[in-house]
This record gives sequence, structure tokens and C-alpha cells, in this order.
Amino acid sequence: MSASGGTKAIVAALIANMSIAVAKFVAAFFTGSSSMLAEGIHSVADSGNQLLLLIGGKRAQRARTREHPFGYGRERYFYAFVVAVVLFTIGAAFSLYEGVHKIADPHQVEAPIWAFSVLIFAIIAEAFSFRTAIKESNAVRGTQSWTSFIRRSKSPELPVILLEDLGALLGLVFALFGVTMAVVTGDGVWDGVGTLMIGVLLAVIAVVLAIETKSLLVGEGATPQMEADIRAALEAADEVDRVIHMRTLHLGPEELLVAAKIAVSHDDTAAEVARGIDEAERRIREAVPIARVIYLEPDLDRSRATV
Repeated sequence: MSASGGTKAIVAALIANMSIAVAKFVAAFFTGSSSMLAEGIHSVADSGNQLLLLIGGKRAQRARTREHPFGYGRERYFYAFVVAVVLFTIGAAFSLYEGVHKIADPHQVEAPIWAFSVLIFAIIAEAFSFRTAIKESNAVRGTQSWTSFIRRSKSPELPVILLEDLGALLGLVFALFGVTMAVVTGDGVWDGVGTLMIGVLLAVIAVVLAIETKSLLVGEGATPQMEADIRAALEAADEVDRVIHMRTLHLGPEELLVAAKIAVSHDDTAAEVARGIDEAERRIREAVPIARVIYLEPDLDRSRATV
């Protein structure tokens, strides 16, 4: 996986979530808190998600085959979509079920010192992971807002880790709220309320991730700026009069397919057209380095010929 894939952020999140999951389950055992149990399941789901992202990044590096002539770059999109499904089915569904169950049959939180100690430790560890994800994202997002970066990024790993870490931090705050209220009031219903809040949060994040990764999985073209750069590079070639039409498609986060029909002069020889196409391809790769698969079809500019 390339640096823009956010491997460092994934590993940091994986280490944090595995250690936090153990601590949460220990606290849930001693306290009987459903919020702590839901948070433990949440951390296990997140750890599995990070493993899926690492697997997707590794499988995407496989060489092209006859059956997959454009390679396996979009495996990263598939595994990111699976992450959204796992987060919803395991994290959100379990938390919602456990919250409803705890509200219907509340129990007082026992040994609250365990819960508070683990939650404080988890918040510190998640904050470290979130900080790493922010640092890695800042290196590639440029001047985009965070919302725009999550919606338009072609590398799915960093947006997934950002939303997971944000959800984990908010989930810990909800768990802390539920446990605190349950201890202060002596009413275990509050613990169930905190668990429900965690479930709703995870469901919202899972839906956002599913929508964004589905769009990548189905197939997205280059950004408007990239398309403008490609068009300018094409039309800068002496043998190219103009671009008649153009299509782009991401074969993976760092690999773009470009297909264009270009208008050439009817007086040009085949050798001149071929030379012009070679020059156009060179200019495209210079302007947009991720444009690695390029198909150019020369044609006469019939719209002008009829004028």
C-alpha cells in the first residue's frame, strides 16, 4: 500500500484498538456495564476492520492477469466497503440490542473505578490513534475541508480510519456519560442509554462509510481539476486540434484510466498522428502522474468540417 493509503494510521489504530478491547472487556466483567461491553465489541470490530484494510492493501498489489487485465487496485474499495458492513452489523447492531436489553432490565454498575480507569486509558489511546490519522491525512488532503476530503478521497483507508477513530472517541464519551450517570443516580437505565447512543453513532458512521465506498466501488472518474489538466495536456500537443470527448475511471486510488477521442488534421500522415499521440500521452503523464492507462483515438473534427 502506498504512503497515501495510510498504512501508518491503520497500524496505529490497530494497536490502540486491540489493547483497548482487552481493557474494556476486563472492565465490563468487573462492573457489569453494558456500555463497557458495547465499547469492547466496538473495539474488536474496529480491530477487525483495520486488518481488513491491511489485507485489501496487500491484495491490491497483485500483478495483472488475463482475467483482470487492469489489475486489482479496486480491491481496496471492496475491503473498505466490507468494513462499513462489519461496523454496522457487529458494532451498531450489538450495541443497540444491548442498550435496549439494559434499559428493559437495568442493573447497577459495580466497581465503577474499573470503568472510569479503563475509559480514561481508552480515551488517551484513541486520541493518539486519531492524532496519527489526522497527521497522515493532512499530508495528502491539501486545502480541502475535512468533509470534502472524506467525500472525495480516492484512497479509502484514511477516511475510514478517521471516521472510525472519531466514532471511537465519541463512543467513549457516551460510555463515560452513561456510566457516570448510572453511578451518580444509582439507576442502571443510564448505562443502557449510553449504550444506545453508541449504537446510533456507529450506525450513522457505517452508513456514511457505505455510501462513500460504494461510489468508489462502482467506479469514479478523475476530479474536475485532473480532467482539466488532462484536457490541457492533450490540446497542448501540436498534432491535436481539440478533445472531442474524454472519459476517466479510477482503477485504484493511484491508477487512472484515460480514454479520449482527439481531433487531428485531415492532412496529417499516419506517422505524424502517431507521433502526436505519443507526445500527448507523455504530456498527460507529466501533468497527472497517476494516469497510467491511456487510450487515445484519433478522428477528424467533423463538427468543424461541416461549418
